[in-house]
Amino acid sequence: MPLPPYTPNSLAYKRRKTRTVRVGSLGIGGANPLRIQSMTTTDTMDVEASVAQITRLAEAGCELVRLTAPTVAAARALEGIKAGLYTRGIVVPLVADIHFQPEAAMAAADYVEKIRINPGNFAQGGDIQAKLFPLLDKLKRLKRCLRIGVNHGSLSQRILDRYGDTPKGMVESALEYARLCERFGYQDLVFSMKSSNVKVMIAAYRLLAARMAQLGMDYPFHLGVTEAGEGEDGRIKSAIGIGSLLEDGIGDTLRVSLTEEPEAEIPVCKTLAAPFNRRKSFAVKGQGAYCADFYSYSRRDSHKTTIGGFTIGADSPIRVVSRPVKAKGMELAASTLIASPSFRTAETARQILSLADQNGSVAVVGLTGSDPAVLLREYRLLAAKAKNLAIHIRAPRASNPQRQVLESATLIGALLCDGIGDSVEIDTGWEPRKELSLAYNILQAAGARLTKTEFVSCPGCGRTLYDLQAATARVKKQFSHLKGLKIAVMGCIVNGPGEMADADFGYVGGAPGKINLYVGKECLKKGVPERSAVQALKDLIKSKGKWREL
Repeated sequence: MPLPPYTPNSLAYKRRKTRTVRVGSLGIGGANPLRIQSMTTTDTMDVEASVAQITRLAEAGCELVRLTAPTVAAARALEGIKAGLYTRGIVVPLVADIHFQPEAAMAAADYVEKIRINPGNFAQGGDIQAKLFPLLDKLKRLKRCLRIGVNHGSLSQRILDRYGDTPKGMVESALEYARLCERFGYQDLVFSMKSSNVKVMIAAYRLLAARMAQLGMDYPFHLGVTEAGEGEDGRIKSAIGIGSLLEDGIGDTLRVSLTEEPEAEIPVCKTLAAPFNRRKSFAVKGQGAYCADFYSYSRRDSHKTTIGGFTIGADSPIRVVSRPVKAKGMELAASTLIASPSFRTAETARQILSLADQNGSVAVVGLTGSDPAVLLREYRLLAAKAKNLAIHIRAPRASNPQRQVLESATLIGALLCDGIGDSVEIDTGWEPRKELSLAYNILQAAGARLTKTEFVSCPGCGRTLYDLQAATARVKKQFSHLKGLKIAVMGCIVNGPGEMADADFGYVGGAPGKINLYVGKECLKKGVPERSAVQALKDLIKSKGKWREL
């Protein structure tokens, strides 16, 4: 049976129709607004610290807070946290995050409104039904809901053997649990398909939406990019993954996973969600959007052309366009002003392109406009109608710096992840060096072009075994000059080795104050004291011939 499209019309915006699932008094999906979520970084056993952090999150506008419950004892500590919040007058639903321990899920269900389980490690190779059904029975009696949260980095060996480390494997892992829940008669479900690779994450959510439509399922989705990192890079990566899916009409709750204090995530979530909470359904005029394979990446075919000494299109790197930068020898100055015509709409572009094809005078085409949502769909149409001409993506100016970063990342990243685009430009009004840096950072986060070291780092949680923010800062300071290298900094082993599988090197918490060092998927050094772990990682990089002096 052929797979239905994840959306009826990629030139239109219409939010995916789902059932409403209640998390306590909070409605998710259906006609409810997008809900904002975060996760504590405190030790769940430290009730006072956890209550204080959740209070700060709630005051910042967080609507749903997740805590790790790695043991039954930690799950029972949720009772004290719930009581402490009640004493403070804080009413926010709590979610218990469960890995490896069905018993902890059973205990946590007494105190929280929602349980999150990971299909990759919930049953640990045993009988899934025997471990899942008792939990479903309790959740049903207590009117709790369940998130089936698949992580790309922790698929079960059984799923890996059958489907590989793929979006399809992620989706089938989720659907296996969905079918079991429905067999039991339990449907208060939310699903997530998280990955640190935005292309994998986007494909997995789209594929899950398509498969659920095929199966008659209408469950809400929680969106997130795991291990997005911190600072501008973390915000860009999150915007590409989450923003692209929101533009598809997919998503009902969201969390931006930053290696920062969790309160810092909330303004980013609000900025991402706000336009979609206001938006009505719409469509751009035209038919025949670019027909990419929306479930796996391939770059759109285009002719190679040379402008200003740079090749554009075909297998050339994605080019960055900006105003001239006066900085001798600066790498970011290696940009070119592309003399391409811009067209207000793809409909106009189609008429001009048909003439340009006859006289061969146009090699690169682009669009202008002020609404990124409309531009995204116009570019999809242009990509289909421009035949093999190279496409130049222009992101419009936004009203403030945070919106500029998030809106530019969503527009450019969404198109690049669908294989559309041969050069990019951002109209920020900023000084050129900063403008160029933003463009290159978006290309890096989208996996379109590597121009610096890439760092994958998780946000931390109660499982984190060392000071993650400080360690990430030390690793970045030591290794930021290693262009093209990918280094992962992970708090613990739950997602660590899997989510950093495509990293060149990994720095992962193995025990309190101890670090395990990886090359690819292989752990080469275990139990390195944290104080000497950065030097040990440097030595490891040198031993593999990847070190360069500044």
